[in-house]
Amino acid sequence: MTRVSGASDAESDRMPVLLVRGDREFLVEPGDEMGTDLGVLEVPDDVESGDIVETHLGDEFQVRRLRGPDLFHHFERTGAPMVPRDIGLVIGETGIAGGDRVLDAGTGTGVLAAMMARAGASVVTYERDADFADVARENMSLGGVSDAVDVRTGDVTEQLEDLEPASFDVMTLDTGDAATMVEHAPELLVDGGFVAVYSPFIESTRDVVETAHEVGLADVTTRETIQREMQFDDRGSRPSTAPVGHTGYLTIARNE
Repeated sequence: MTRVSGASDAESDRMPVLLVRGDREFLVEPGDEMGTDLGVLEVPDDVESGDIVETHLGDEFQVRRLRGPDLFHHFERTGAPMVPRDIGLVIGETGIAGGDRVLDAGTGTGVLAAMMARAGASVVTYERDADFADVARENMSLGGVSDAVDVRTGDVTEQLEDLEPASFDVMTLDTGDAATMVEHAPELLVDGGFVAVYSPFIESTRDVVETAHEVGLADVTTRETIQREMQFDDRGSRPSTAPVGHTGYLTIARNE
């Protein structure tokens, strides 16, 4: 192993790391041994971000610590996770930051919950499927946020008595029946708290918007999230002609 100067001693724990060579990427744990077509990789116990690890044939891989966008690619999936750009919108629109307490429903793979925790929030997240919840807990460990994310199994609408009134700064909902939880937003959110609802379908989005108005939430806004990649070549520059990058609808509202 070749040590790169400037690597931080604070990162020398046993959290999984990425080994990167060009467009190739492996997720490994310190002390692992992995066979590849470039040779055998023996990962030291004290491996740190910034190190270079060589295969027994001399091919080099750079060590990187997992960052937020990497979680989307390396978490074990139990469905289609929210993509990073939509997560960024949720965090940006609600201002989630250190010290905030978030109620999340529809954990799924857990990418959103993990990213909010990495932004400094403490998260209580509910997942109806017990097997999915177990996977999400493992993902929280991989993301280094187990202490900040409480993954609970069950339907949050059936466990409302376990939640203290006005105890959450933000509610994030990614469930087909999100409108049911929006009904309870005024009692669960602090004054000025936000609710963010993500849905791939316009019908459930309409239900959410109507419910938000009915219960007196303010600043109710819905946006479709679309992103186009740009192409640059010798002929000129233009947006990609690939299918339009629609992912879903994001509704934001605020508790007065």
